[in-house]
Amino acid sequence: MAAAPDGCVFCGIVAGTTPADVVHTDDRLVAFLDVRPVFKGHVLLVPREHVVTLPELPADLREDFLATAQRLCTAVVDALGAQGSFVAINNVVSQSVPHLHLHVVPRTRGDGLRGFFWPRQKYADGERAAYAERLRVALVT
Repeated sequence: MAAAPDGCVFCGIVAGTTPADVVHTDDRLVAFLDVRPVFKGHVLLVPREHVVTLPELPADLREDFLATAQRLCTAVVDALGAQGSFVAINNVVSQSVPHLHLHVVPRTRGDGLRGFFWPRQKYADGERAAYAERLRVALVT
């Protein structure tokens, strides 16, 4: 396990010192909306503990991590009308923040996503908070 580096943006989100649109939080995990989403509602799931890659994730956290990822996949369908989701983890290469994070991207047929080319979108003012609220509601039902 790596020590949390100064300036890790995800550690800042976990600590509550960096603003984020959080959709799930518990004592071990935090999920929030990506600020540069592939599609609106794109969620990142991170462990509170600073680990860089999936192989470093403590064994006792694997079940909660995957179970929460499953719940997020269901939430993007239920809350956002997606037909499914794309789930991914980068380890080192293409990992924009060196803190383990799992992407849950809402998908619909014909949405234009091809292969691993990830075009990014922007939220309108106030729109990201509205998406986060819809996902929070879906996660508690």
